[in-house]
Amino acid sequence: MSLAGISLLIIAISFALIAIFVVKTLKAASNTMSSVSSTLEKVEGQMQGITTESESLLKKTNNIAADVENKTQSLNGLVSSLQNVGSTVGNVNQSLQGMSESVAHASNKRNDQVAQAMRWGDAALNLYMKWKRTQRK
Repeated sequence: MSLAGISLLIIAISFALIAIFVVKTLKAASNTMSSVSSTLEKVEGQMQGITTESESLLKKTNNIAADVENKTQSLNGLVSSLQNVGSTVGNVNQSLQGMSESVAHASNKRNDQVAQAMRWGDAALNLYMKWKRTQRK
């Protein structure tokens, strides 16, 4: 065998070995890509589930927010009504206080008149008793 033949044989064996290693590397890369593709499909499915749940949760949150707003508006009306009731009770209290003061004033005036009448009555009774004593003697 000549030197050129040996060189060609070495080149052919080297080329065959390189081809074998390239094929193995491509098969490993293919397996890796299949695994990555499978993982990405699983992740995509999970993302769709998460997206669906997130949309559902967002709708429920919006419904709750609308419900809270409606109830807040109802409470605003109730608070306003309670403020009106409070004002009315205050007015009634003022009226009752005024009436109480009027009754107390009238009662004091009557007390003075009653006291004066009792003094006149006592004086009249004393005069009668003195007259009666003088009649007995």
